[in-house]
Amino acid sequence: AGFAPIAIGLALTLIHLISIPVTNTSVNPARSIAAAVFAQNGAMGQVWLFIVAPLVGGALGAAIWKYVLSPGESPAGIGQVE
Repeated sequence: AGFAPIAIGLALTLIHLISIPVTNTSVNPARSIAAAVFAQNGAMGQVWLFIVAPLVGGALGAAIWKYVLSPGESPAGIGQVE
């Protein structure tokens, strides 16, 4: 658990070093939405992914936690030390 910030930082560094120079990827949804609003090339049709993907990922993560990792745990017991 102590190394999670390092893994996240290294993943973002990898995205910045490889993906941005090659495909001009945006890792900031606000930047992508703002650029799509002012672009004249139909980019707004692709921005939905920046909104839908995190919602789907969050729902999928919650379902995996609830039904696979802690099937019998109640919400009242989350975070309690046994």
